Amino acid sequence: MTVYRKMTKMLLIMILLATAVFPVSVFAATGDINSIEFESSAKVELTVGQTPKQLKVYANVEGSSSKRDVTGAVVWNSSNTNAVKVVNGLLTPIDSGKAIITATYNHALATIEVEVAHPVKELKLEYSSEGNYKLGDDEDKLLVKANAIGGETATSAKDVTADTTWSSSNTSVLTIAEGKITLAGEGTATITAKYKTLTATFKAVVKLPYSEIELKHDDKIVKELEMLVGDAPLKLVAETKETTKSSANDISEKAEWSSSSASVATVDKGEIKVLSAGKAVITVSYLGITQTVDVYVRAPYEALLLTPTGDQFLFMGETLNVKAEVRDAANSTPNISGSAVWTSDNQLAATVTPGSDTAAVTAKAVGTSVIKAEYRGINKSFKLTVYPTITELAADKTELELYTDDTVSLPKVNGTKLDGTKLDLSSDIEWTSADDEIATIKDGKIVAESAGIVKVIGKIKSENPTTSKTAVREKSVEVKVTVKDKVLVLLGPEENLVIVTGEEKAVPEVKAVMENGSELDATATMEWELTGTNAIIKTTTSGKVIKGLVKGSATLKGTYANKTISIPVTIEQKVTKLVVEPTAIEMNIKGSKAIKVTAYYSNGKTGNVSSSMNWESSNEAVATVKATTVKAVTEGTATLTGSYQGIAASVKITVVPKLTKLTVNESRLKMAPGAVQNVVVTAQYDTGKTAVVTGSAVWTSSKPSVARVSASGQIVAVSKGATSIKGKLGGKTVTVSVTVK
Repeated sequence: MTVYRKMTKMLLIMILLATAVFPVSVFAATGDINSIEFESSAKVELTVGQTPKQLKVYANVEGSSSKRDVTGAVVWNSSNTNAVKVVNGLLTPIDSGKAIITATYNHALATIEVEVAHPVKELKLEYSSEGNYKLGDDEDKLLVKANAIGGETATSAKDVTADTTWSSSNTSVLTIAEGKITLAGEGTATITAKYKTLTATFKAVVKLPYSEIELKHDDKIVKELEMLVGDAPLKLVAETKETTKSSANDISEKAEWSSSSASVATVDKGEIKVLSAGKAVITVSYLGITQTVDVYVRAPYEALLLTPTGDQFLFMGETLNVKAEVRDAANSTPNISGSAVWTSDNQLAATVTPGSDTAAVTAKAVGTSVIKAEYRGINKSFKLTVYPTITELAADKTELELYTDDTVSLPKVNGTKLDGTKLDLSSDIEWTSADDEIATIKDGKIVAESAGIVKVIGKIKSENPTTSKTAVREKSVEVKVTVKDKVLVLLGPEENLVIVTGEEKAVPEVKAVMENGSELDATATMEWELTGTNAIIKTTTSGKVIKGLVKGSATLKGTYANKTISIPVTIEQKVTKLVVEPTAIEMNIKGSKAIKVTAYYSNGKTGNVSSSMNWESSNEAVATVKATTVKAVTEGTATLTGSYQGIAASVKITVVPKLTKLTVNESRLKMAPGAVQNVVVTAQYDTGKTAVVTGSAVWTSSKPSVARVSASGQIVAVSKGATSIKGKLGGKTVTVSVTVK
């Protein structure tokens, strides 16, 4: 026992010594808190005006892996209460700024950084030209700046262009990155800027600064060039216009030039150098517009040129002079018409005779022939068509009617041969318009431009034959072209058209509203057609009429210019009599009543035509009528009149005030036999008026043997007893109790 006590004492001494030598934290007891920390150590960002944020602090417990929530027990402090306040860990943003939030628990401490800013409420874009751009614009016009409104203050603007995500709805028109626009082509695109949760857009329109590039050589527009190997460089000039009226701009130095085959020809700022035989397509591009020219490079003695070029036609007896030139050396084009070998593969149709300057091709007979010129191994040919002698020209149409913006193919033109038969010459006719403001000729069609009348004239092409021109080349055909404004809409009757069998009715009036806003009566010039066999359209001296044949329905269609209107038609049996129920109506103010009309048809049948009477009131201040219902307005009289199939009907309307009460001046009488007493009955109406109506009431006595009553309300006592005298008017009753003694 003593030994155990000594051991216990020694153990206590050792513990005291250890406590004195080592810190408490080193030998902290299980369950003690040795540090604290925030739920998250990340910087806290707050926005002014938004919901406060709750911080949480957890303590690390000695001897345990779990953490204890001590948020409510710590001491809180904010280094900048102007920016953010903290109460029990709840952060309330006040104004923009930064602060260090400190949490202290016992001797443990933890801090966290808080930054407060005003909300960024709007993203504004700054851009030039109101979103309108042209290809080739300077870079400073293609900058877009994004400003975020908010942050440091509620109204401050911060340039966030670099932090914004940019996009284009149409990258073939433009692209954008970091606020810099790159124009790609003509069109429209929506530019979208996204910054955090904010989005801003604007519509950008990109136009071409020019409409077309023209390639010229010696001030003449060229589509193709023929050159020989060894030719001196040829200079092309590229010009463009902003509008048809503006002066030309030489863009040769600015444009991009390219050759489809650099081994055949190269190009530098419009200067073409030929290298070898072949074909090269020279392309010039400038601000999205391109133009090309075909360059054919031939070796010497390979380029044979015929003038005129292309296939030709002649009439019997005409002669065509053809010049042959050859490119025999660089920059040399001698006339070799007299040296070339000329042939016709059908000399029955045409012959060819060489000359020093030109070869004469003479039409001999109807047919075709290939005319060929050969010179030192090279040749050139064209097809010649020989037409018979033509005495007259005639178009298959002499008048055309169009509407603005319409197009129509050119008329077919036939020539009359000597035997009277026809020959189609349409492809060899050249057409011109006497007034391009009304109609123009374009791509083989007549294009209507504006309202008016114009002549379109067609003549045989006459620039090719040089001698012995036939007389038909001086003839022409004329076509009268009438251009009308388009009709926007046709306005006809609002109701169905009703026709009686066996009778006629004029077609309805129709107004045409034109696209230019004008109106005209189109009734007389309408083209009418009627479906079915229940009715027909007739033409009379006074105009077109519709005649009803059989009861039923049909549709009347009228066409004027470019519009058609459809009108439903009802064909009815003839009415012999109309019966109106009632023919007279007495009504109270604000009351309404329906009117029924029965039609008796010629075939013995009847029908309800109440809704077709088109009633009218002679005094709408007293009574109005709509469809089949009449409504009382105020006291008075009115007459309703209506008709159906020409048969008239009328209804007399009497509007009276409503009786609300009857009163009698004596409700109890004591009379001796033979006595006479007059009573007075007064009527009260809903209008506030009163009237004596004694004579208008219906009087009765329950015991006429005691007392009787006259129509005027006079009571005569007869014998002893009691009786009840009653007067009735308009559903109201008054009672007089009479005692005879």
